[in-house]
Amino acid sequence: MLLPLLHLLFFFFFSPSYSTTTTTIGVNYGTVADNLPPPTTVATFLRSQTTINRIKIFDTNPDILRAFAGTGISITVTVGNGDIPNLSKLPAAQSWVSTNILPFHPKTAINRIAVGNEILATSDKDLIAHTVPAMKTLYQALTLANITNIQVSTPHSLGILTSSEPPSSGQFRPGYDKAIFAPMLDFLRQTKSPFLVNPYPFFGIDPNRPDSLNWALFKPNGGVLDSVTGFNYTNMFDAQMDAVFSAMKKLGYDDVDIAVAETGWPSAGDPGQPGVGLDNAASYNGNLIRHVSSGQGTPLMPNRTFETFVFSLFNENLKPTISEQNYGLFKPDLKPVYDVGLLTHQQAMGPAAAQAPGPTSSGSKTWCVPKTSAKEKELQANIDFACSSGIDCGPIKDGGPCFKPNTVRSHAAYAMNAYFQASGRHASDCDFGNTGVIAYTDPSYDTCTYPYATTAAAAVTASAPEAEGPSAGMKARKSDSGASIKLGVSTLINHIISYFVCILFCFLL
Repeated sequence: MLLPLLHLLFFFFFSPSYSTTTTTIGVNYGTVADNLPPPTTVATFLRSQTTINRIKIFDTNPDILRAFAGTGISITVTVGNGDIPNLSKLPAAQSWVSTNILPFHPKTAINRIAVGNEILATSDKDLIAHTVPAMKTLYQALTLANITNIQVSTPHSLGILTSSEPPSSGQFRPGYDKAIFAPMLDFLRQTKSPFLVNPYPFFGIDPNRPDSLNWALFKPNGGVLDSVTGFNYTNMFDAQMDAVFSAMKKLGYDDVDIAVAETGWPSAGDPGQPGVGLDNAASYNGNLIRHVSSGQGTPLMPNRTFETFVFSLFNENLKPTISEQNYGLFKPDLKPVYDVGLLTHQQAMGPAAAQAPGPTSSGSKTWCVPKTSAKEKELQANIDFACSSGIDCGPIKDGGPCFKPNTVRSHAAYAMNAYFQASGRHASDCDFGNTGVIAYTDPSYDTCTYPYATTAAAAVTASAPEAEGPSAGMKARKSDSGASIKLGVSTLINHIISYFVCILFCFLL
């Protein structure tokens, strides 16, 4: 009887473990254009050729709702701003639900109603005053229609904050904090619905602060220290999210979930407009998607994934400015403007082509950078290890092209990547005691070029003596086939525990 159990335990402990993550990435499906494909084509494309499993639309377009029936793709629909005052009355809310929800749900997976969009930014006091009542009345109308799986919320710009720097100082605008946001957050808590925000680091870049672009793009930078919490923010997105969280916490609602209703970056813009461009758009959206899906969270909200809707699905040629016309991930012919890893059949499609994590193929490019949660002491140890393993660390020494910014994190990013490249670009070579993460966009900046593949290998060959010295130790970490045998500490401990469990059962036999 015990022998089959022993076999089962052996299989459980020693079989490879695989982690699965629920996709939390959606897109805003805007239609301010005269050249877009029909909704049925869009629905088929998203379902069959992408990993996108949710969309947000800015109305209740019946053609779109019908087209997405049976696809399993979740949809957030939007109440027009002008409809909000009337919907604070129950009969009007019931009529709206009867017209815009009941004919489509549940075959079309409508899972959220956005009541207006960035209402406070309109400065319309009537709209603002009626937003929370309309949210409550719509929820009541849904309940009376026996619909219990549709959330009700409303998206906000970051203009709702009177203070956001440093993130711990985040605070809602005076007058609105207790009159609007406290009852809104109380409603969201009761209905288990998220607080929706539209963070756009693109609008936060400062031409007078050269490092602010890298900070916005999740690229290596010196970071911004919050002296109150002691956290060093290495990307603007986390800083913006934590500023919102701090404002919610000040009202006692830090337990309410936060979701990103809009964020994005234009791939083209007016001449001289700071930050716009294909490379930057690909970098921001690609790095954003990996960051929010990683489960890493932010300094004040660790170990969390954030449901995020990228703006937007298509370039929209009827928007008023060039940059507004070029936020799309896809062109109207369904070809990617650039690829950020959302296509099911990956191919190198642009400057930031992203591949699913795993063994690196010759057709993809990967780099290794520090996790934002890594501490300076750990990163310094990574620098010491990599630079003593035969890696050429001259570029991060004083006077080198990668010396500035002169921070431990920036120098560690270069050294960790150089080691990763020289070691064959295996995922385990970027582990560094769980402080490294694989990146799919080139972290090079200004005159600092990060090594890639043969460049790094050449650097090791040139700087290390053959078969002796520090590089010999690095080479000894590889099997003849080139597969890495470096194990993480946690994996090793698990195997030791498993070994003793098996010995115990053998003894019982």
